[in-house]
Amino acid sequence: MTTITRPPLLSTSHEALHVATAVAATIADGVVEREIEGVWPEVALQDVARSGLLGISVPGDFGGPDLPRASVVEVLRILAVADSAVAQLLLSHYVVLEAIRGLGHSEPAPSIYRDVLAGAQLGNATVERGTRTSVERRTTVARRDDGSWLLNGKKYYATGTLGASWIAVAATIPDTAPAHGATVFVRPADAGVTLNLDRWNAFGQRGTASGEVVFGDVVVDGTFVVDEGPAPDPVTAEPSVLGAFDQALHAAIDIGIARAALQDGAHFVTTRSRPWFEAGVERADEEPHVVRRFGELTARLYALEALLAHGASLVDDALAAPKVTRDGAAAASLNVAAAKALAQEFAVEIASGIFELAGASATDRAFALDRHWRNVRVHSLHDPARWKYVHLGNHTLRGTVPPRLGVLL
Repeated sequence: MTTITRPPLLSTSHEALHVATAVAATIADGVVEREIEGVWPEVALQDVARSGLLGISVPGDFGGPDLPRASVVEVLRILAVADSAVAQLLLSHYVVLEAIRGLGHSEPAPSIYRDVLAGAQLGNATVERGTRTSVERRTTVARRDDGSWLLNGKKYYATGTLGASWIAVAATIPDTAPAHGATVFVRPADAGVTLNLDRWNAFGQRGTASGEVVFGDVVVDGTFVVDEGPAPDPVTAEPSVLGAFDQALHAAIDIGIARAALQDGAHFVTTRSRPWFEAGVERADEEPHVVRRFGELTARLYALEALLAHGASLVDDALAAPKVTRDGAAAASLNVAAAKALAQEFAVEIASGIFELAGASATDRAFALDRHWRNVRVHSLHDPARWKYVHLGNHTLRGTVPPRLGVLL
């Protein structure tokens, strides 16, 4: 783990967005080279850590600025425009910070918050391969006679582990009925933790290093094991906007990629593409069909960005109430779900559509314009849009509120 100077405290949304824009400009420099050469963005992650952006959602009781969730979403969108791998590597950081709010002043929340304000990044190890569904867990954490715990299992899609100081591991506690889930916090350097991040072999989001993490008899202090109890019932569970916040961050990545693709495509057309001979114009960007199509893609991007901003603001509205209500949580979840579902369509369309307008020369690997389509195609598969449309349709037809599924909707 790299030691860094304590980062500044970004106390306002304006300051955070200004810093995010500056950091994005820094990490964008070299993103094409990282893509072509297969270099992980570890230096870029250190730039983010030094900036103070990792601490923007730490609660005020623990010395943080506790900025609105909409500001966090916008920060991630800005970073995604520059490098979508960096943005996805940091997504779980903000989700874990939000999730441990429920612990109040109980450990390990104070320790985690303190480390984050000092520049620590949080990663996740949640999903496993080989289970019937993606939410099932085989990884176990068992209490030992001396009060410590023993963690064993194997995780995949461990996004955010690259560069992390802490890994939040989803596990089950054996011999509990009904089965209790647990979140376990370990450090990458702990004995028994093995990072096989080079196992990640997707055709997009290569820089996330979302590979395998193995836990073999990892001894964990009881302070860093959070007993989640039985899985909540999706009908009767208390309303929450954690899932809506998580999904807004995912949508921010897809939408950030779409903006990067549109910007890069427009730059290519205006600086390199040749007009079709039948058009009778001097420049490709003067062709009426090209202009119109760029206008269509721009309109789709504007719609995505506006819907994301609205959905994220509803998360803050729900949290601003004396208590999160069923209706407030549903409004946030449904609007964010719409943004995420449409991003899966429009962002992919934008990232692909620029090639039709830029021409064959734009497929030269030296420009790496294909990375936008590959990245958004891979990341948009994080969870299926088809189920979001089902929940939206049920709400429109019958007023049915979405199930309370934590981070899934």
